[in-house]
Amino acid sequence: MGKMKVAILGSGNIGTDLLIKIMRSRYLECGLFIGRNLSSPGMTKANMLGVRISDRSIDAIADDPDICDLVFDATSARDHHRHWPVLESLGKVVIDMTPAQVGAMCVPAINLNESLSHQNINMVTCGGQASIPMAHLIGQHHEEVEYIEVVSSIASRSAGPATRINLDEYIETTEKGIRAFSGCREAKAILILNPAQPCVDMQTTIFAKVAHPDIEGLRRTVNEMVKRIQHYVPDYQLIVPPVLEDGRIVITVKVQGLGDYLPRFAGNLDIINCAAIAAAEAYAKEMLKNAGFGTQGERYEENIDKRSYLA
Repeated sequence: MGKMKVAILGSGNIGTDLLIKIMRSRYLECGLFIGRNLSSPGMTKANMLGVRISDRSIDAIADDPDICDLVFDATSARDHHRHWPVLESLGKVVIDMTPAQVGAMCVPAINLNESLSHQNINMVTCGGQASIPMAHLIGQHHEEVEYIEVVSSIASRSAGPATRINLDEYIETTEKGIRAFSGCREAKAILILNPAQPCVDMQTTIFAKVAHPDIEGLRRTVNEMVKRIQHYVPDYQLIVPPVLEDGRIVITVKVQGLGDYLPRFAGNLDIINCAAIAAAEAYAKEMLKNAGFGTQGERYEENIDKRSYLA
């Protein structure tokens, strides 16, 4: 069975962790790993793994378009605005790991198959991937959602330069995603960088203000949603089920990573990478199906194969 060729733009922690996950995939093959410094840790790791590397940024793809069908952009929101016109003109499918808000927002547990019709999909943010499924359910259970607030606490060590540069975009994109998937009138996102040692796991709490809370109904569907997310993020955990506190719905989740390239406490980075791999594999299955490779393009939600990219 063939594999879909992909390229990774960005050789930092997120890009390097994506590479490890791709190398384990039954559907994806990394044709090019791209950064700006050939001696960086990520580039060194890719070279040791026998993956072709380049320090020529977007030009590496523009000069050799056949190197890939899909591109992961793991750079920055500012850089993605520069990369996208080039990749669009080349006809590349793009999975944007930055909060650039260029493509259609994708949260695999909610709208994966719908996202496959878009050439550019945006993985929102780590806080968005953790909280939006819960916010979505709150919106489904209540006719009117006045306000949703999402507070994510992550280890300071897991927030690299790109994360810190994009903090404003993180807040804006997370809030936009919460409103879009829940239908709430107002949304607020808060990110806390916790310097504690040992490093804390990612923890996200969702607060919602609604007129007539349906706690029992919400609890049933929240448990189903957690299981759905665990198909691609195995250590996504519900630690506070829906409760009513001071007139607000409160839900808390915790995320640990797979420990591929990133430490396990960096669940905030791992959740967005796992979501991106799920999206890329869904694209690959569609491509293989259209190329005559049998039933690999079956609906992702109905035929999830965890062995494709999970340890």
